[in-house]
Amino acid sequence: MAKHENYEILNLIGYGLSKFNQSFINEFGFTNKSDFYKFCVISKIAQTTGTIKNRMDLFDPFFPNNGRKGWWQKGNAYIHRKVLIDSLFGNENVSDYANIIKLNLNKSLGKQNNNFEIKPIIKSRFKKLQETGLEAELYFMSNFNNINKFKDGKIDDARLYGDGYDFQITVGKDSYLAEIKGIRDKKGKFRMTQNEYTKAKEYKKNYILALVMNLNDSPKFLIVEDPINNLNFDEKIINSKSSLEYHLRDIIC
Repeated sequence: MAKHENYEILNLIGYGLSKFNQSFINEFGFTNKSDFYKFCVISKIAQTTGTIKNRMDLFDPFFPNNGRKGWWQKGNAYIHRKVLIDSLFGNENVSDYANIIKLNLNKSLGKQNNNFEIKPIIKSRFKKLQETGLEAELYFMSNFNNINKFKDGKIDDARLYGDGYDFQITVGKDSYLAEIKGIRDKKGKFRMTQNEYTKAKEYKKNYILALVMNLNDSPKFLIVEDPINNLNFDEKIINSKSSLEYHLRDIIC
């Protein structure tokens, strides 16, 4: 399934409709869902009102208190989308949550002035929402025990250290370094940083690439052990612009 051009905002809308119900559409000045759906089409978020309703149906099974079953027959096929939004915006009230959608709707309509306030941290989280990496990492954290090699293992989060891998998985006396890569479709490519490549070369069979495939629809793992010896990589030199630094003129005392 190809990624919809408004994949992230559609998921946010579906989540908001399912979690907050009527109070969510009230934030946009509407009294019924049909008018809100039409507004989303006018705002170019979706081509049809059915697309908006489908996103609500997708999230409904994960919010049983809303009184709707939605796509219950899909089970937990799409729960990774809820987990991602929960991690970034799960603690926001309906007003602050709706402002995220308002900001992006206004951009699509070409509006410059907003009559609402949105917190800087929310803008930062929205940028993070658009990154494939976080979604794949959260999926791995929730499902790593389903991978045979990691079954009954203990997970340690190493992402903050920037040392060439995302997690350490300890299974009995063995320790594995797991680097997570997200791929939106059923097939695709990925890249490794120099740091990741060096670490994989050092740890060989104890370095595992966990590819989360098909993130757009129903994610599946593809596990690659010792990737340096089992995959072919081309070395590319990336020229990045020098970053600026700002140095204080006077000593603070």
